Amino acid sequence: MSLGAEIREKASALGIEIELDAEALFERHAALVEEWNQMLNLTRIPKEEVADKHFLDSLTVLLVPEVANATRLVDVGSGAGFPGIPLKVARPDLNVTLVDSLGKRVKFLETVIEALSLQRISCFHARAEEIGRHREHRESYDVAMGRAVAKLPVLCEYLLPLVRVGGVMVAMKGPTGRDEVDEAKGALRTLGGQVGKIVDTSLPGGDMRQLIVIKKVTKTPPAYPRRAGMPDKAPLQ
Repeated sequence: MSLGAEIREKASALGIEIELDAEALFERHAALVEEWNQMLNLTRIPKEEVADKHFLDSLTVLLVPEVANATRLVDVGSGAGFPGIPLKVARPDLNVTLVDSLGKRVKFLETVIEALSLQRISCFHARAEEIGRHREHRESYDVAMGRAVAKLPVLCEYLLPLVRVGGVMVAMKGPTGRDEVDEAKGALRTLGGQVGKIVDTSLPGGDMRQLIVIKKVTKTPPAYPRRAGMPDKAPLQ
């Protein structure tokens, strides 16, 4: 079975239906990750685990209705394009912004977008704290998400300034993600967020995942996000 067919079949088993023509796009993305990984160290996940631990892991957020029904989504700390590019392939109508702080990774993302002939998807070379203050992006997305980016209190300061009131941020976490929610109570109160739900899921290999869905209930104060580096050095309490 090809990589693309494997991804599509496993996604279907999770309840996520994807069009047949997505298979070739998943395969092209995976091939580019493998090619560029020699130069950029994009991933340490072995080739035989890429279907599950990158593509399926990315697609699990479509189990969250707010993501499945979104119009505009931002992926902060996109790295090798996960989860943003697989989500765009699965949902061609979705408007996606990929954000990364390293210029070489942004160049890689632009190469993937061109190779896959994707439309309504763009890259933004910036730190999370910078894009959160950018007029075009601040409080303009239905969904903001981060995968393996930071602990939840820090991630809230990165993502919530980008989400419109009524939208959500999704923190993609491993099996202990729920433990971070208490630590983030102060950040949520300050930034205008409220925990909506935690979606438990598992990858075909058995790895557990927790999707922490946080609703944006009020506007984020203008003081946030703080200057670059501050959210990580002094997380909101």
